[in-house]
Amino acid sequence: MFVCFEIIIVLLSGNFCAFVYTQDPSCCHHAAELFPQCKGACEQLASIRSESRLKHLLLRLPSYCPESLNELWVCINSTLPGASRKSDGWVGLGCCELAINSDCRRDCKQASSKNDITKVCKKDTEKPLFSCIIKNEMGSVCCSYAGRHTNCRDYCQAIFRTDSSPTVSQINAVKEYCQSISPQLIGCVANYTKSYPIRSPIDSLYCCDRAVEAHCQTACKRILRTMSTEQEIMDGLISECGSQPLPQDPLWQCFLGSAHPPTETHPESPPIAKMDCAKLHCCSKANTSHCRDMCLEISTNWGTQTWQEFDQHCEYNPVEMDLITCLADVREPCQLGCKELSYCTNFNNRPTELFRSCNVQSDQGAMNDFKLWSNGSIKMPLMSIPVLDIRKCRPEMWKAVACALQIKPCYSRSRGSVICRSDCVDILSQCGDRKRFLEGQTPERICDLLSATDDPERCIPLERYLAPSPFDNIIEEVIHPCNPNPCPSNHLCEVNRKGCHPGLDCLPYFCVPGCKLGEASEFLVPMDARIQVPTRSAQVGCYEVCTCGQSGRLENCAEMPCVDTTQTCLIAGQRRTHGSSFRLDCQVCSCFAGETVCSSRQCLRSDGPDEDRRIFTGLPCGCADHFVPVCAGNGRTYPSACVARCVGFRDNQFVFGSCRSIDPCLPNPCQHSQRCVPRRQVCLTDLSDYPCPQHECVSRPAACDQNQLDPVCDTDNMEHANLCQLNLRGKSLAYTGHCQEACRSPREVCGHSGESYATVCEAFSARVAVDYQGRCHAVGVVSGVPSDSGCNAVPCAPLSTGRCRPVTPPGACCPVCAGMLQILWNKQQMNIFAKLNRNQPVTLHDILKILRLHISVPQCDIFGYLSIDSEIIILIVPVDQQPTPLQIEACSKEAEKIDSLINSGSPTLVSHVPLSAFLHSELQLSSVSFSAASSLALSLCLLSSSLVLSLHIFSPHDL
Repeated sequence: MFVCFEIIIVLLSGNFCAFVYTQDPSCCHHAAELFPQCKGACEQLASIRSESRLKHLLLRLPSYCPESLNELWVCINSTLPGASRKSDGWVGLGCCELAINSDCRRDCKQASSKNDITKVCKKDTEKPLFSCIIKNEMGSVCCSYAGRHTNCRDYCQAIFRTDSSPTVSQINAVKEYCQSISPQLIGCVANYTKSYPIRSPIDSLYCCDRAVEAHCQTACKRILRTMSTEQEIMDGLISECGSQPLPQDPLWQCFLGSAHPPTETHPESPPIAKMDCAKLHCCSKANTSHCRDMCLEISTNWGTQTWQEFDQHCEYNPVEMDLITCLADVREPCQLGCKELSYCTNFNNRPTELFRSCNVQSDQGAMNDFKLWSNGSIKMPLMSIPVLDIRKCRPEMWKAVACALQIKPCYSRSRGSVICRSDCVDILSQCGDRKRFLEGQTPERICDLLSATDDPERCIPLERYLAPSPFDNIIEEVIHPCNPNPCPSNHLCEVNRKGCHPGLDCLPYFCVPGCKLGEASEFLVPMDARIQVPTRSAQVGCYEVCTCGQSGRLENCAEMPCVDTTQTCLIAGQRRTHGSSFRLDCQVCSCFAGETVCSSRQCLRSDGPDEDRRIFTGLPCGCADHFVPVCAGNGRTYPSACVARCVGFRDNQFVFGSCRSIDPCLPNPCQHSQRCVPRRQVCLTDLSDYPCPQHECVSRPAACDQNQLDPVCDTDNMEHANLCQLNLRGKSLAYTGHCQEACRSPREVCGHSGESYATVCEAFSARVAVDYQGRCHAVGVVSGVPSDSGCNAVPCAPLSTGRCRPVTPPGACCPVCAGMLQILWNKQQMNIFAKLNRNQPVTLHDILKILRLHISVPQCDIFGYLSIDSEIIILIVPVDQQPTPLQIEACSKEAEKIDSLINSGSPTLVSHVPLSAFLHSELQLSSVSFSAASSLALSLCLLSSSLVLSLHIFSPHDL
C-alpha cells in the first residue's frame, strides 16, 4: 500500500553525491499509455544527476504516477541505491533523513540494523535520528502483534509514523480493528499513546537536586532540558556524573522512579508544570468562563486534564468559534497548496487554496474514518450518529466529508474545519439511519450542533471536492516547498530566496532550528526571534518578551506592563471592548485598553462640487500636492514640509531633500578605527526616546564564515557571498541579493515610499516596490479620490497581465497587480518593545523580515512602506515580469491569509515581536479572470517546467 512512498523515504534519507543513480529506463514501460506524464517523469529519472533536481522530481512523482501502477513502483524501487541492502527487520531506514552528518546518513541508509550505524552515527550528536529509531522500534514491536491482519497493522503503524501526537481517529481505528485480534497490541499502543505527549524529561528536573556533586546537578538539568529519549538521558547522566544507575544512589532512585512524580508527601520538590504558551495566547478569546478556565488550566499545567475533555465541552460549541479557530492556528497553521495524497485525491493540485493538514497521516486518517463509519455509526464527542451503509449511500460524498475533516481546508474568516450545514442536512437526510435516531433527533437538529452555518467563509463546501481539481493534469505554476513540511520536527521550513553557492545545487527551502513556545507546545518560532508570550501566572493581558536561544528554548525573558483588557472605549455613545475594530467616518480605529487608536487619513467630503474635489487631494491637513520632499528623523521622505508638520514632526526633526539624497556618513560620525556604513531605515518608535540612526560604525572583520550564503552586490557590481566579506574587502554596498546585469547601469526609479532609487535592484533590496520609472516628482493618490496632480504626467508601465483588476497603493501614481494590506498599529507598544530590546528602535525592516517568512510561495514576494498617514502598507506581489493568473491569485491568497491572522489576533503571527503591535488590517485584492482551460494550456511539458519552477526563486527578480 505504501510502495510509492517508500521510494521517496529511501531517496530523501540518503546522500546522492555518494551514489550513481542507475535507474533502468526499461521500468518506464510499466507506465500505462493513459499516464503519459508518468512515463515522461520516469524516463527523466535515468538522466538526472543533480541532487536537488532529482529530489524535486521524486517528491512530485506520486502525483504523476498513481499507486495503482504497482509494477512500475516495484521496478523503480528495486534500483534505488542501498535498497537491495535494506533488511526487512531494519525499522530505522525512514529516520535516516534526520541524520545531520552526511556519512551518518549514508551508513544509515545502507545499514541492516541499528548496530551497523553506531560507529559513524553518535548518539550525542545525532539525537533526532536515534529518537526516531527508538520510536520506530517501539512501533515495530507493537505492530508485530497484528500478524497477517493488514488493516490492524496499517492502523497501528500510522500511530508511529508521525512526529506529532496521535490523533483521536488514529487511536480509535486501532481499537476498532485490533481489539479482537490482539489485546497485546492494544496494550502496547496504549502505553505509547498515554505517555505522548504528557510525559517530558523536564518532569524529572527536581531529581537533579538529589545529586551529591554540584557539577552533576548542573549537568543533569542541562541534559534533561536538551535531550528527549530516555536512553540519551541515561547515557548522558552516566557520562557526566561518572556513576552507574544504582538503586541506592539518590539521583538514580529519583530519576528511575520519576514516571510517578512526587505527590503531597514530598511537597518540597514538586514537578514543574508544563506550559503551552502558543495555546495560552488563545484562552482569552473564549466566550464562556468554563472553556476559558479549562483552556487556562490545560495550557499552564499540561496533564491535569486531557484535550479530549476540553474538546467534548468546547470544540463543537458555536459560541467558541474564535477560541477554536485560534487553537487550530497554533496546532496546524493554514498553508497554501495540497498534493501527493493517495486517498483524498480530489484535494490534490489546488495551489491557491489553504489547508491545515495536507499530509500522509491525514490522508490515511480520512481512509480510516471512512472505514470506521462503514460500520454504521459516526462517533462524535457530543453524540453518535447512526447511518446506513455509506459504501452504497453517497460514498463519494462521505469520502469528501472524511477528507475535509482530516485535510481541513481553511477559509478567510473562521479558518475552521466544519462542513456547511446544507451539505450536512443533505447527506444525513439521505443516509442517516432514522430507525436508530434517538428521540427528537433529526438531520436538521444534528447539523445545528455540528455545523450551523452556510457562510462560505465559515464552513467547507463539499461540492468543490466531489471532483478533481481543474488543474489536475498540469505542472503547477505555483510551488509549495514547505508543504508538506520536509524538515525535522524541531526545525521550521523557510522558502529559499537566497539561491545557491556558485556551482552547487540546493533545495528550494531551508530547515531552520527553532524553539517551542513552552514545554508542552509543538508550535515553533525561528532561532533568535523575539516572541511575546503570556506570563506563567496566565493573568489575562500580562505578557513577557523572550528570545529563542541557541539551546532551543525561550530565554532572556522580560515582563511587559500588563494591559487592562477590561477597559472599554466610549465611541459615539457606544461601548467598544478591548481589541475591537470599527470605522469613524473614513478612519479605521481600534480600542486598546480603553484608548481609541485611529488612522490619520484626511477624510474627503463627498457632497462638495467637483471642482473642489479635484483641487483637494486628501493630503493631511489639506496640504497642497506640490512635491518638495523633506527627510524626517524617522528615515521617511515626506512630499512636503507641510505634510511632515501635519503628521507630527517639528521643524528641527526634518531637513529638505529626500532621505536617500543625504549621506549619513558626512560628516563622519565614527571613530578612526571604524568605518561608517549607511544603513537606511524607517523607524516606528518615538524619536525623542529612540533615535533612528541611518548609519552604523563597523570594524573590519578578522574573518568571515565562508559557508554563509546571503549574497550582496557592491557599487562596482561585484558580488560577495555575504555582507561580512564585502566589509572585509572594504567595498561599499549597493544592494542585497545577487548582482543583476539589468542593474549594472544606473536607471532611476520611484518607489511606493516616495523615495528615488538609483536602480530597481536598490528599491527591491529596500523591500520597496517600484511605482514608475524616473526620479520621484509627484504626490500620488492618498484618499482614493483621483486628483489633478503631478501623477497625470507620469507614464505608468502596462500591467503585468491585461486580465488583472489592479490596486493603487496609497501615495502611488500607478496601479499594480498585488494583494495589499493597510495596517493600523500601536506606537505605544512599539516603544515598549524598543525599551525591552536595549532601547533599539523598531523599524519597518523588522516588520517586513518577519512577514516575509509567512509567504510560503516562492512565486510571490513582500514589499512595504510607511504611508504618509502613518499606516504600514504591505504589498504581496508576483515576482515574474509576466505572472500567470494562477500566480496572481496565489499572491492575493497569501495576502488574505496574513490579513486574517492579523484581524483574528492569531498567535501564529502576533506572538512575533513587533507584529504583536498590529491592531487591524484592511485588505484589497487584485482580481484576475482566467479559466481552467487557459491555464491547462500554459504548460504541458513534464519536467522542464517543473525544474524551472523549482529553481524560480533564483531568478533576477528575487533580490
